Amino acid sequence: MKYRIKRSTDSDGQELPTVYGSQLVEMAAEDDRIVVLNADLMKAHGTVPFQDKCPERTFDVGVAEANMVGVAAGLSAVGFIPFPATFACFAARRTFDQFFVSAAYARQNVKLTGSDPGVTAIFNGGTHMSFEDVGLMRTIPGLVICEPSDPVSLRKLLAQITFRYGSSYLRLHRRPPVTPIYDESEEFELGRGKLIADGEDLTIIASGALMVAEAIKTAERLSAEGISTALIDMHTVKPIDEEIIIEYARKTGAVLTVENHQVRNGLGSAVAEVLTDRRPVPLQRVGIEDEFGEVGTLAYLQQRFGLTADNIAVQARKLLRRKLS
Repeated sequence: MKYRIKRSTDSDGQELPTVYGSQLVEMAAEDDRIVVLNADLMKAHGTVPFQDKCPERTFDVGVAEANMVGVAAGLSAVGFIPFPATFACFAARRTFDQFFVSAAYARQNVKLTGSDPGVTAIFNGGTHMSFEDVGLMRTIPGLVICEPSDPVSLRKLLAQITFRYGSSYLRLHRRPPVTPIYDESEEFELGRGKLIADGEDLTIIASGALMVAEAIKTAERLSAEGISTALIDMHTVKPIDEEIIIEYARKTGAVLTVENHQVRNGLGSAVAEVLTDRRPVPLQRVGIEDEFGEVGTLAYLQQRFGLTADNIAVQARKLLRRKLS
């Protein structure tokens, strides 16, 4: 089984905020409508270079996330393309009403970014672990929700988000640096899942830098055991790619979802809705099981909440037994 993954050492890893900031600088050089807003987290989100290049289009509102989204909606109303950013826990919980009403309901063009999703909040602890942000955002009509898995996918999907009119939510992995999965020849499209590997026995659907990487390890392990595993990077959770879900549910007869989020209301639920409506097959969801977060290293938190290749493989084998029973 051949996987589309660029093998490299840990030193080759890149911080996605650096890619995010540099891509915004590049696009802003060509389009003076692009503006950046931040809630006292410019260094964390890699947007200091944007401020250096475009100080007149950079706004740090301080620790006032809801106000930041309101300002962004106002900037959109007069023709700008605003990129407000904060931690995912604040982007979802603190700004939800402003984002829902002033941005999405008002048909504005606000590109909200939430970083440090799920367990990647690490030492900021349980209060900062956004296990529910995708679930909240999925309830907003017409919203695009995107979680790129590596630098290439981030650059290419961010460009599409920028020049597609309408509000969006970008879930941005901030730390640790991620190892590239794709090379520059790969193409991506919002709303279309990315097939990493084909397979016959089982389909794994994953989202985000953390869990796509773990899913790749799992698929390779299962392949070594003789289990032919299809792997899909579902970088766009909304609108979700129903056709690829149906195609591989039909082909493999079993689907396992993997996400750094509550198993309810996130990627797993989105896939479950498609399968229930159009192609019922055995489904297993790997993610946070109705719990709050806690403080710890990333390795500890992944183990604590079952977000590891070891646990994904265990759940995959259980799912195959259900399929065959």
